[in-house]
Amino acid sequence: MRPNVLLITLDQFRGDCLSSAGHKIVRTPHLDELAKHGVRFAQHYSQAAPCSPGRASLYTGLYQMNHRVCTNGTPLDDRFDNVARFATRHGYAPVLFGYTDQGADPRTTTSPDDPRLSTYQEVLPGFDRVLNLSEPYLPWLAHLKANGHDMGLDYARAVNTEPDRHEDLSISTFLTNEFFGWIDTQHEPWFSHLSYLRPHPPYAAAGKWSREYSPEEIDMPITPSENRHPFHDGAMQIEGSAAPKTEAGIRHMRAQYYGMIGEVDHHIGRICDKLRQRNEWDNTLIIVTADHGDQLGDHGLKEKLGYFEGSYHIIGIVRDPKKQQAHGRVVQEFTENVDIFPTIAEAIGAPVPLQCDGAPLGEFLRGETPTRWRNGASYEYDWRHVYIDDNPAGAAKNWPIDGRLERQHLAVRRTKDAAYVQFGDGSWLAFDLAKDPTWRTIFDDPTRVLPLAQEMLLWRSHHTDRTLTGMLLENGGVGRWPLGVSWRNGA
Repeated sequence: MRPNVLLITLDQFRGDCLSSAGHKIVRTPHLDELAKHGVRFAQHYSQAAPCSPGRASLYTGLYQMNHRVCTNGTPLDDRFDNVARFATRHGYAPVLFGYTDQGADPRTTTSPDDPRLSTYQEVLPGFDRVLNLSEPYLPWLAHLKANGHDMGLDYARAVNTEPDRHEDLSISTFLTNEFFGWIDTQHEPWFSHLSYLRPHPPYAAAGKWSREYSPEEIDMPITPSENRHPFHDGAMQIEGSAAPKTEAGIRHMRAQYYGMIGEVDHHIGRICDKLRQRNEWDNTLIIVTADHGDQLGDHGLKEKLGYFEGSYHIIGIVRDPKKQQAHGRVVQEFTENVDIFPTIAEAIGAPVPLQCDGAPLGEFLRGETPTRWRNGASYEYDWRHVYIDDNPAGAAKNWPIDGRLERQHLAVRRTKDAAYVQFGDGSWLAFDLAKDPTWRTIFDDPTRVLPLAQEMLLWRSHHTDRTLTGMLLENGGVGRWPLGVSWRNGA
């Protein structure tokens, strides 16, 4: 019997914010329990930030350098395969509860007035939008109004005032309950993506969860180094990226973030109980991850940006009920969100699409360790959107003479002992993580820097487009065939 597939994203969930990962403040009993019945990937990384780029990597299995979703607002190229289209080809009817933050390819729009040209908050092609909670969260706003809290269309006020209402009216509770109503009507194997907003800001937890952690008990973040790259200095001056200036502000922010984690942890527990009640616990592949992390005050920053680990080290838990021999395992090898799509493919017995840059996690789930595996994590950040406008002399229009857009990015190669950051303007940084895991110690020893830079070059060269490169036009075509050849089985 084919398994159910449940892909859960907890937006902006840092990888260290689990009690099972040793966090001294956060309490996550339900996620910890799920990890005991599955595998926790302790060094799991997102491939890009903010939301749209990170999710594009998750949904397509591609690094940002290949899918080219650079920011919230960059269209996702419609030629790419994705996890929903893949599931449809293999007999599922994939459904969405939440949002995917994937902008439409303008080549698929119908007119200059097409509303999809004005938002990145579109749903990934292939998903049935059972509950579309893209901004402005219209179904939830209607639910609040029906329960005596009329916010009009002011979704920002609705999420900012979550502490003032009972947690039973939260956006996370609403999503979970809607999923329960749907699942009770299902009688065939299903594929569902639950995309939770929380613990994404605003830093305002729902109801009792806003009071779960006292600011006095909250740990303090990593302070900024005095030896900073100009990018870091610049980010600390941006209102939406700079951490609160006061200790009280920092403690409040972190307390609310931990409270939001507490609430989504609670709903994970509810979901696991529901699967057991429906006798689907032993036939449901469960994957819990995030699109990116949160600086949470570390290095003087909040939200998600730049090159520091807080923005990219994320939660990663997989429970494959067919591979119980590894349940309870904690994997320390570097894993990435580009591995999730291939993992789903392998779990349902389907070939991994040639497009994918990642690899299945199945050997780890079976209690094995692959003989060939990456020795580091790679991720990217791009801020070219700052220079994109409709000015005829602007960078977006005056290409290729004005190449500013192509210089506004960075890439990171993070290994066990070091991290190398390459900026698009030619500058670079190298952090000594063996000596200082807080990312505050920089080194420039050529004997250490050169191998890191070479690793990044190899990473890029190993993941260039491979759509047609693995086959030859000999004897009717040999090698790895791409999708889209209509007369071949499974095309």
